[in-house]
Amino acid sequence: MTETTTKIFSGPISFLKSAPKLEFLPEPTVPEIAFAGRSNVGKSSLINALVNRNNLARASNTPGRTQELNFFDVGDPAVFRIVDMPGYGYAKAPLKTVQQWRYLINDYLRGRVVLKRVFVLIDSRHGIKEVDHDIMSMLDSAAISYRIVLTKTDKIKASDLGAVEADTMTKLRKHVAAYPDLSVTSAEKRGGIEELRAAVLEAVAS
Repeated sequence: MTETTTKIFSGPISFLKSAPKLEFLPEPTVPEIAFAGRSNVGKSSLINALVNRNNLARASNTPGRTQELNFFDVGDPAVFRIVDMPGYGYAKAPLKTVQQWRYLINDYLRGRVVLKRVFVLIDSRHGIKEVDHDIMSMLDSAAISYRIVLTKTDKIKASDLGAVEADTMTKLRKHVAAYPDLSVTSAEKRGGIEELRAAVLEAVAS
């Protein structure tokens, strides 16, 4: 890591607030980087690895636990914010809850002027699903830049990873706002975390 990256991610990082509705969003005073993904994709674990904390973002074995937009200040004063978005695609959640999550995600993504980039997490064991394409199509239509992050790569054979990456890139070709590169990560083994930190800071500066 560069000295700047080390300083930022080893410095103060704190939970700011949760927003169950748009009226509870913090003032748009600094850049925001959002993390989105299907329920149980390993989003909270990846955020914790990214900021080198054990429990900044809540990790749970129960899919769909994160039901609000959770904001974390990076730096004091804040240099940027990390936004942990509600997991999507959990079919067992009540329909009303799923709709509320969807509205919150849609409204935030379409209307947040300080949102610099969305990191869309894909479980490397399962690849891109139709619900992921739905989210990416929404980001395309809103002209919001996003980058795909493969998670849990320690759970598949190293010999299979290249094929997963190639298949993911092929499926991304239909999406116009997708960043032309992947982040390949393992929160458990800390694989790809330094590269992901660099990608986050590049997005903040864009």
